Formats: sequence, C-alpha cells, structure tokens
Amino acid sequence: MTVTQDQPATEAGTGYLLIDLNPTNITVLERLGPKSQGDSFASLSNRQPTLLFGVGDLVNVTIFEAAAGGLFIPAEAGSRAGNFVTLPVQEVDRNGMIQVPFAGAVKAQGQTPGQVKEVIEARLRNRAIEPQAVVTLQESRSTLVTVTGDATAPSRFPLSRSSDRILDVISRAGGSKWPPYETYVTLQRGNLTRMIYFNRLVNEPRNNIYVQPGDVLSISRLTRSFMALGASGQNGFINFEAETLTLTQGVGRAGGILDSRGDPAQTFLYRMENRRTLQLMGYDTSGYPREQVPVIYRVNLRDPQGYFLATKFPMSDKDILFVSNAQTVELTKFLQLLQLTGNTVSDADAARIILKGYSR
Repeated sequence: MTVTQDQPATEAGTGYLLIDLNPTNITVLERLGPKSQGDSFASLSNRQPTLLFGVGDLVNVTIFEAAAGGLFIPAEAGSRAGNFVTLPVQEVDRNGMIQVPFAGAVKAQGQTPGQVKEVIEARLRNRAIEPQAVVTLQESRSTLVTVTGDATAPSRFPLSRSSDRILDVISRAGGSKWPPYETYVTLQRGNLTRMIYFNRLVNEPRNNIYVQPGDVLSISRLTRSFMALGASGQNGFINFEAETLTLTQGVGRAGGILDSRGDPAQTFLYRMENRRTLQLMGYDTSGYPREQVPVIYRVNLRDPQGYFLATKFPMSDKDILFVSNAQTVELTKFLQLLQLTGNTVSDADAARIILKGYSR
C-alpha cells in the first residue's frame, strides 16, 4: 500500500497512520518535541510582589528626637548615648496591630514600613520633639513560600525583600535531588496548579517568574523511557537518561540491530501522536475522533537519507521501537519447523515455496 499525506493508511480496521519519515515531519517534530512539553508559567502573574507586614511578623521600631528633654530622651543628655530609643521587638498580633508607647495601637498588617512610620510620627508630633521613626522588619512570618518534594532540603521560608524568582527559591532549598532532565517543578498558587520541565525554567527566562507569598513549589522526578521490541540487541523498557533522545540514539541504547536477525530497512516507532502535530505535518486527521492519534513512523536505516532523518527524530516518553526480522529469518524459522515436524518436503523445495510467496 502506498501511503500519502492526504490519505491515512489503515489496516485491518485498526485506524492508524503509517508515516514514512521525511524532512517536513522532522521539522515539525523537532519544534514540538520534548523540550516544549509541560505547562508554561509565562501566562501567570509575574509582578514583583510588594511585601507588606502580616500577622506574626516581628517588627522593630526606633524613635529619634531632635533634642534631649523630650518624650523619650532625658534632659540630662550626658546620661545616655544618642538621641533615640529602640522599642522591644514585637509581633504583629492577630488584629494586625503593634503597640507604640504614647501612640497606641498602630495598624501594621497590610502596610509598608514607610506607612507605619508615618502613622507613628503623626501621633507623636505633639508629644515628642520633632520625632522621627525607623520601622524595619526583623523577621517575616507571613510572606512564606514552601518548597517540598524531591528538593535536597525541603523547607518553608520567607521571601527575601529583594523578591525571589522560582529558580532562586529552588536554589535556597538546595536544588533537586535528581538530574535536571528528570526533574519537573509544580507550582501551586491559589486554585491554580501548573507543572513545567525544569530545563525549560533554565532555558526560557520568561518562565522563571516571581514567586508570590503563599506559593508552594513541589519538585518531582519523572523518568522517561521507551520500549524496544523485535530484532534489537536488548528488548524491554529502556530509560532515556538524557534530556533528549533521537531515534538513532534509541536504537543504539537498545543494543543496535542484530546482524543475524534484523532488517534495518524496516524500523518502526509506535506512538500516540497529538492531532495538532499531525495537522502541521499536512495529514488529514478527520477520520480520528480522539485528540491522540495512533501513529507508526517508518524509516529505512539502510538508506543514507533515512539514517540522517533518524538522527534528528526526537523520541518521546512511552514510545515503542520495533525492528522487524529480515525475510531470511522467517525462511529459516519455517525450515526449522519443517524439520521438527518430520515433513518430507526438502529444504530446497521449501525455500522455493517461501521465496515464491515473497516475490508476489
């Protein structure tokens, strides 16, 4: 059967596409390959957070007066050094307040240090001598971010005042236990959950967004593998152990094609391919109701062009690589069967029968 791009091949009613590799296919697959998989963080809010005081934060307040003899500085200037007083560190209470002598309860929750400073100075203006206040955050307990999962040192810690991006926070947690090509990062922000391939965070700066207070980052490991079947040196599941793996590299990791059995001209790769990918290749997918379409890619590794195309073909997780047996192998099996069953047909006659069938 001749397979064309406008007429998908089906066999025995199974409904799959049989595709011979060509440069157009490779161009599309490279663009939409594993490096582009996973969600994108770029669509999430990337505003630099304004870190405000919150319940539980520890606040430090220092009050200066212009001269001695005021509300906080004794008249005997020589009895102490400096013209300021530092109040004991206090925690923002459940009502969002801190207490300042002679100024009363001052709202801190949801305020910046500058806003709290202005309130304190306004309330002390008629009591102290030209009061000036310095308000600082000693310890943040409200602007926390959590890094969990397969981080080297999972922890919960406050964001730095200079603002942190996702890679900054992961670094503060010691990074991932696993190689980057096996690492995925999940971001939970409110009701939203997104997961991205770690190397996309590194290679695409637009995904390395600012972390917001309350964000939860979970680091996980996802090993990608393919199954090798047929006349390859090793059958079974084989891990990628790399960020990307081409078809020729996959054949090599499977032990190559056995000289005594395999037919390099009939190398197949089975995959559930995304409908959009096939449409970009120019194939008609109207006959396939699901978003994932069964596809068999075929390549002739005896042909130089087929070999070079295979060096660019990106494999995906859960692919199935199958190397067909050579026709001579099937002939040998048949001859062995005849000998085991005691058939009177000679080997030469059997060979002629089989070769005649292949030639049709």
